[in-house]
Amino acid sequence: MREKKKTLLLPYQLNYFNIQFMRFILTFVAFISVFVSCTTDVDMYAEYKDVTIIYAMLDPRADTNYVKITRAFCGTNDNPINANEVALIYDSCNYPGKLDVRVIELKNSHGGPYEPTHREFVLDTITIHDKEEGTFYAPHQVVYYTTEPFNTGANGSKYKYRLVIFKPDGDTVTAQTSMVGNEEFVIVSGSANFQINHTDDLGKILFRADGSASLYDVKIQFNYREQLTGQEVKYKNVSRSFGTKPLYDFQKVDNTENLYYQEYSLNWLFNALANAIGGDTIVNPNHPNVVRYFDGYVISISAGGDELNYYYSANQAQLNSPIVLVSTYTNIDGGYGLFSSRVTIEKPVRLSAGAMQDLFGKESWGFKEQ
Repeated sequence: MREKKKTLLLPYQLNYFNIQFMRFILTFVAFISVFVSCTTDVDMYAEYKDVTIIYAMLDPRADTNYVKITRAFCGTNDNPINANEVALIYDSCNYPGKLDVRVIELKNSHGGPYEPTHREFVLDTITIHDKEEGTFYAPHQVVYYTTEPFNTGANGSKYKYRLVIFKPDGDTVTAQTSMVGNEEFVIVSGSANFQINHTDDLGKILFRADGSASLYDVKIQFNYREQLTGQEVKYKNVSRSFGTKPLYDFQKVDNTENLYYQEYSLNWLFNALANAIGGDTIVNPNHPNVVRYFDGYVISISAGGDELNYYYSANQAQLNSPIVLVSTYTNIDGGYGLFSSRVTIEKPVRLSAGAMQDLFGKESWGFKEQ
């Protein structure tokens, strides 16, 4: 798919795999204010026309998927607008009534062309009532949703989904994305080793890549319970994300087709626990007795489609550029935004016998076997 760029910043930006739905950033204001302060001779505004903005991250494992459809506005030289004020007005961001929004399923079998499966469903609207106040209107947000299942592919088949929006003015907005989360995408590692003593050695987290994904984020998390004498149990964890990056930035296992790995320090767990727990919480006479229990170690990997990867790459290039550019990748035909897919898989993993021995051997931390 060829990358497309358009010169209009979206009224919200994505935080990729840690996306908090509908958390918006209106940075176009800063850009436009620079030019307003420099000259009054430049025609800053196009003729009035609403611009459709779409954001959706389809997740085949979710029971409900949401699509945010809103609109942006331009003013005129005779009637300029304050973007900060307009963003707080419900009617300025939403289309009146309900749009005709449909999703069409396409299937590819064994490398052939994608063809319609004759499965098509209409999205309904729902209002979310708990959005925090911020750049855009709150607390009520209208989103489109569907509870229809999204297929991911198996036995040589793959799926794409096409979004079609029929606007009140007769225009049509479309977008298309591949669906991640096929049967190939699995975490292979079944155990993890950590050491309390200093070492430069590294461990490996093995996974099989998703045939339709190109952007990944690997995370590890150690879960435990903590209880002070006479107080309620608290559930805690220490975790690390290795960052969002394309598949080619991972190491590939030699002589395999799609087996990759992420390296980690064997000292990470005990260093993280030392920061979280602190000093000798048991032997300190001024501190109540503490008991802790190990609740499991989990590896999670998120995978995103090509469209999300293009968006991520374009925004990373812009962040690293010495020149501020008001442009971003979009795969929306007739509008702006992003229509892609993502999925997260998790796997509880055993800690090695040596790691468990080191954990329980650190008596001042108070870890007990259940």
